[in-house]
Amino acid sequence: MTTTETSPSLIFDDARRMHVAALARMADNDIRDAAEKAWCATLRAVEALVLARTGQEPGKSPEASRRLISISDADPAMYDLRLSYFNRQESLHGQCFYHEYCPLPGTERLIHETSNFIRDAEALAQK
Repeated sequence: MTTTETSPSLIFDDARRMHVAALARMADNDIRDAAEKAWCATLRAVEALVLARTGQEPGKSPEASRRLISISDADPAMYDLRLSYFNRQESLHGQCFYHEYCPLPGTERLIHETSNFIRDAEALAQK
């Protein structure tokens, strides 16, 4: 996934669309695809946050992660979001999507709470 938009608000909109898609997949009992879509929504929110804070598009996932670490080291208010991001990366993307280990109800909770993650990232982008 690459970032082609130049506006954080457009990327946040895409993050919200991905979350809606994740909830739809969960309603269809496809928890694995729902988890991956929730991870995508999480990543898009971080890409938007990085763009808002640095003016630079993060590009690929590893770059978004590195830049999140950098900006959260400089701003302690971002530390909880950083922890949540890496937890989601491991749980939703790594364990559930790649290894088909999707323990319930924890995975479902993370998928639902993606809207909170997006909201928090958007609020931090405004600072």
